[in-house]
Amino acid sequence: MTFPHRRSRVPNPKQNLLLAALSTAELKRLRGHLEPVDMPLGDVVYESGRHLDHVYFPTTCIVSLLYVLENGASAEIAVVGYEGVVGVSIFMGGETTPSRAVVQSAGSAFRLPGALMKDEFTRGGAMQHLMLRYTQSLITQMAQTAVCNRHHSVDQQLCRWLLLSIDRLPSPEITMTQELIANMLGVRREGVTEAAGKLQDAGVIKYRRGHIEVLDRTRLEAMSCECYEVVRLETARLLPQPLRP
Repeated sequence: MTFPHRRSRVPNPKQNLLLAALSTAELKRLRGHLEPVDMPLGDVVYESGRHLDHVYFPTTCIVSLLYVLENGASAEIAVVGYEGVVGVSIFMGGETTPSRAVVQSAGSAFRLPGALMKDEFTRGGAMQHLMLRYTQSLITQMAQTAVCNRHHSVDQQLCRWLLLSIDRLPSPEITMTQELIANMLGVRREGVTEAAGKLQDAGVIKYRRGHIEVLDRTRLEAMSCECYEVVRLETARLLPQPLRP
């Protein structure tokens, strides 16, 4: 089910790294068409195979890109936060994608009509180069996620997922149930419960009723696999500003 988007109360395009990296002239061309929207938890931004009408620039929300199988099982292939844009298939020429985009962490975003995004992309210049670099970082994240899901333990996958999430949030706190995390990772809920329990017993996180707070980021990084660092370094190399520490 797709929920209606509502206007955000704090419209500030420069909260998104890609929009903030644009020149004054480039942002001015877009500003009148950027619509601030609220992104509630569970909001389906787009469905698999459907035509995309807008691209979304998250500011305070996180959007998960999920691949859903015929039997309903799903797994997350990437996350997009304030560093990126949702809907790259619009300017890459595909128009549709086999993945589903769902809001993982509630917040705000700006959306831009797809036709305007394509016009700006084909204009060339900084916008085109920026979008291509971001797309490369997204491909890296997707590829590393596939490797991680195949070769690393649920414990390591959970650490990676938590780190990727808090990098894109203003605080080390995540509102997410273990069942939803299991759906994101494509594993059984019992596996997530056990992994989260180990992290809590070690004093790395505090978990209570759908709320996770990271207490010790350094140890969380040490307990994660190399996949997180690969994605972090490539994102920092390609994008104009680093992710939040």
